[in-house]
Amino acid sequence: MMVAVMLTTGRSVGAEQQVLGSIDDAGTRTIQIRAENGAGLSADVLDRIGGIDGIEWAAAFSSAIDATNTQIPDGTRVPVRLAYGTHLERLGIPKSSPVPGGLAYASPTALTQFGLPDVAGSITLTTGASYGMAGTLTTPDFLAAFEPVTLIPQPDATGGETVNVLLVIADRPDLVAPVSDAVLSVLAADDPTKITVQTSEALAQLRAIVQTQLGTFARGLVLVILATTGILVAIILYGLVMMRRKDFGRRRALGATRALIITLLLTQTALLALTGVILGVTASTLTLVLAGDPHPGWAFTTATSILALTTALAAALIPALTAAGRQPIHELRVP
Repeated sequence: MMVAVMLTTGRSVGAEQQVLGSIDDAGTRTIQIRAENGAGLSADVLDRIGGIDGIEWAAAFSSAIDATNTQIPDGTRVPVRLAYGTHLERLGIPKSSPVPGGLAYASPTALTQFGLPDVAGSITLTTGASYGMAGTLTTPDFLAAFEPVTLIPQPDATGGETVNVLLVIADRPDLVAPVSDAVLSVLAADDPTKITVQTSEALAQLRAIVQTQLGTFARGLVLVILATTGILVAIILYGLVMMRRKDFGRRRALGATRALIITLLLTQTALLALTGVILGVTASTLTLVLAGDPHPGWAFTTATSILALTTALAAALIPALTAAGRQPIHELRVP
């Protein structure tokens, strides 16, 4: 049973997880809010959205300011943004800084354009301000559109600083629309007409459709396999009980209770089922690995194993009751 489930439904679940993972990589949970100059969006919006449920991560960024390598004033100009937020460590920025507000972090692409591949040196903005280059950024998918990325974290911000980009990551794809509406309601921008919102709601809806269709097929297939296996187990055990009815009659005559007979049969079935589950999981996992197919994950495997054991025990219950109900006098009677 486990081999059948793992090599059919398991394959489907593994494929489903891969498809959903690919969709998630495209940013199904991202809400990007852009504010044009004069919109009046300030960094204290992060404090206001902090009370909204369903938000996994959020950060705000200033408009891009060109910067160059301090040692090469005429070098390539790279956009730099001031970053606001309390969870910037997700981007590779340390939570604490020896020089708060005075260090910059750049992606590998930006470091190459600056001419600082070894992360040693400083950059100078067109405003004249200079910042030491302190480390390399981890650029997630939702920041890919901003490449080359260079950020200057502002841990001591007062909240009144102007920001032009607000990025919000929802906990789940289905929360994108409600979270987006909630965030928009607390922006407190001076000119809402200069605010634009980009969400991945269409991708989130596609994800829900794919998950529903694939999940329904997988669940239906598991139920069919479990039901078929349960019926077969019940038939086989009932046949074995009929073959051994005199043995059960002797046990009853020697003092065995009905409960003992039921426990004996259920225990035997559980041990056999457990052995089959272990062998089935091992064989199917090796088959999936050798074939290069996606593994459904240990959560699915564990749940299926528990279902298989439960099905075997449920199927064994009727034969066990039948065996326990055999009358010693009837079974031991000699024609």
